[in-house]
Amino acid sequence: MAKAAAGTDNPATPTAVRIVVAGDRGTGKSSLIVTAATENFPANVPPLLPPTRLPEDFYPERVPITIIDTSSRPEDNSKVAEELKRADAIVLTYACDQPQTLDRLSTFWLPKLRQLEVKVPVIVVGCRLDLRDENQQVSLEQVMSPIMQQFREIETCIECSAFKHIQIPEVFYYAQKAVLHPTGPLFDQETQTLKDQCVRALKRIFILCDHDRDGALSDAELNDFQVKCFNAPLQPSEIVGVKRVVQEKLPEGVNERGLTLTGFLFLHALFIEKGRLETTWTVLRKFGYNNDIRLADELIPSPTKRTPDQSVEMTNEAIDFLRVTFDVFDSDEDGALRPRELDELFSTAPASPFSELPYTDAAERNAFGGLSLDGFLSQWALMTLLNPASTMENLIYIGYPGDVSSTIRATRKRRLDRKKQQSERNVFQCFVFGPKKAGKSALLDSFLGRPFSDNYNPNTEERYAVNVVDQPGGIKKTLVLREIPEDGVSKLLSSKEALAACDIAVFVHDSSDELSWTRATQLLVEVASHGEDTGFEVPCLIVAAKDDMDSFPSAIQHSTRVSQDMGTEAPIPISTKLGDLNNLFRKIVSAAEHPHLSIPETEAGRSRKQYHRLINRSLMVVSVGAAVAIVGLAAYRVYAARKNASG
Repeated sequence: MAKAAAGTDNPATPTAVRIVVAGDRGTGKSSLIVTAATENFPANVPPLLPPTRLPEDFYPERVPITIIDTSSRPEDNSKVAEELKRADAIVLTYACDQPQTLDRLSTFWLPKLRQLEVKVPVIVVGCRLDLRDENQQVSLEQVMSPIMQQFREIETCIECSAFKHIQIPEVFYYAQKAVLHPTGPLFDQETQTLKDQCVRALKRIFILCDHDRDGALSDAELNDFQVKCFNAPLQPSEIVGVKRVVQEKLPEGVNERGLTLTGFLFLHALFIEKGRLETTWTVLRKFGYNNDIRLADELIPSPTKRTPDQSVEMTNEAIDFLRVTFDVFDSDEDGALRPRELDELFSTAPASPFSELPYTDAAERNAFGGLSLDGFLSQWALMTLLNPASTMENLIYIGYPGDVSSTIRATRKRRLDRKKQQSERNVFQCFVFGPKKAGKSALLDSFLGRPFSDNYNPNTEERYAVNVVDQPGGIKKTLVLREIPEDGVSKLLSSKEALAACDIAVFVHDSSDELSWTRATQLLVEVASHGEDTGFEVPCLIVAAKDDMDSFPSAIQHSTRVSQDMGTEAPIPISTKLGDLNNLFRKIVSAAEHPHLSIPETEAGRSRKQYHRLINRSLMVVSVGAAVAIVGLAAYRVYAARKNASG
């Protein structure tokens, strides 16, 4: 595969290209390769060539090319498939004097590439041009247009003759160019417009180059941009010429301050239409973008290494930046980011991360779909908890000015929190367990300020809800509720580290249904046992939902027994229907802040502790006995020595 440059200021530029040549038997594959490499037509060629390397100075881009020949024997189909999967670009050949080989491209080869899920540029090459019947001359465009309409992965088509040395170097130049400067990610051929991903990247680059933030690139800023990307300044006359071209075609592309974003985008669309894709790709790569129009992995720091019972939070620097960003994009100053304002905020990122699961439905929104500042910061806190690399990547996209690795930090280990009897986290993750119809989803909805609904929609997937919880003294903590469907508990607990990231667990049951209570307590025992077995014990609270209904008979006796047997607090009654939540979320955060309390103890766990106490007590007795014996022996030796001395 194409390798990216390492140790340079442009890590996204490929440093080698692998081109695989495939096609029917007798279409001129091997002759094409030999003639390109040696500039001589071979009299005889072997059935299959070894890998052929073109030196880096073969083409102006100075990127070495390895060309892979493929076998036409049916028994080698699997090997051919493997080579196709490893290609950076594919040259598909047909013979100009054999029309059936052209038909085979659309009936066999191109469908085969799709079947193999090979998603690289394809160059269609008509070989043996010198042998085509002069009476059957048709234009290449006329022949290939229907095929290219059907198979958009075809980058370009070309005809050649190895025997007469017609357009042989061009074949692999186009193949290399399709890898280094592909059209697909940048330009939509049907609409003849820049693709959204490309527009987003160019907008970010424009903003980075607009140093005075006046919405236009001045002559000086244009010149700085030119030097950064192409290592050469623009002459004043050239700047005038560029702006004149834009202004003639698009008057709003230039204003009194300079080249606007609209004009900047227009210029790049013009370059691409004229076949100068390398210009736009040079700009993108200079600013760290790869072929997927995303920042290269090398530009995004790896998150801090951590143990399973550590989590990741944003630092104050990151939060302060996000507060300022929120204010900048709250254009109507209503204290919330509406969907269009949020879209604008992320318009320099490949997409809004909040439009994807699990974030899309995880925060509280107002009637207009707007996110408050607390909701906005909560979304970021959730993303940092689940995927810290995504937080850093998106902070870069939206313009974080400093070292992005300083925006996140690893928290203290949860085991150490229990020893210290206090947690200093700002973000707590609560696992929500319970049987079906217990009220788990309604609990998450109420946490997000959503109205109660009597409609039951069974949830088969995990779901997150995140919000800020105001604690006494004006302290704000972020609470993440993670709903675990009943059917997903076994899968979750199959991992030893399942509870490592959990700060607290709540067990919800329908207080009017004894079966619901029984199942909830079974889940409590399962989770508590898992914590005891793995060392990742967590505080647990029991929630008696649907308190607006009559409790089942003997509910008090059952709950008292469980509280006494397992050492948990009494169930907390709530009614999401009546909006009576009994300060539940504050209680959850408070319990998480004191992780040594509210930890349930199973009978097996209690027996295990008693056994360890007995062993430790026995060892202590043995140790004391041994110490007494040693002291006695030492005393006897002293006595004996004195007696001998006096004698």
